[in-house]
Amino acid sequence: MPEKREIILVEKPEGLSSFGVIKILRQKLGVRKMGHAGTLDPFATGLLIIGIGHGTKRMKEFEVLPKTYVMDVLLGRSTDTGDPDGKTIAEKKVSGIGKEDVEKILKEMEGDIELPIPSYSAVKHKGIPLYKYARRGIAVERKKRKTRIFGLKLMNFAIEGDKVLFRAEMKAEKGTYARAVGEEVGRRIGAPAMLTALRRTKIGDIAVEDAKQLKDF
Repeated sequence: MPEKREIILVEKPEGLSSFGVIKILRQKLGVRKMGHAGTLDPFATGLLIIGIGHGTKRMKEFEVLPKTYVMDVLLGRSTDTGDPDGKTIAEKKVSGIGKEDVEKILKEMEGDIELPIPSYSAVKHKGIPLYKYARRGIAVERKKRKTRIFGLKLMNFAIEGDKVLFRAEMKAEKGTYARAVGEEVGRRIGAPAMLTALRRTKIGDIAVEDAKQLKDF
């Protein structure tokens, strides 16, 4: 494998796990040793930085960089996973909420913030990932994680029947869960909330526009 191919940029499609992308690339490129700099959930799309061979040693360089996401948040419904892949656990009619209300909350959430770690995450409790407890229906106390949101900007706002859907761009520190951010907006407004879509557009200054689709490898 040429030196220049030790780091590749991939646009992850919806429906594949990050490891699923690596499995496909292993077959396409004929290389076993691969790793990525930051997981994306199966429902999410966007930038994956993948190290090949010796390039896997550089993944920590990219993991610590701020991440930029575009997320669609639905107010009025929540799922056990915080995204479309989960089961509905709460639903409520949303009224009297305007664009200015959402903008105000997003602005308040910028800076240092403490958010619950999602039940469906790879964070470990007693050596076991939280998502394994969740899948077995075992309740584990949701601990909170301190993080920093550098920017949270409203991009679009719409009323859809008795619910609200908005799109926001977020630039945040490593380890910030977009699902937790969406749910926190809902808590502050007083409505269940979930993500309906998530796209990672940047890792540091590296943009998804510079990435290749899987079919092009």
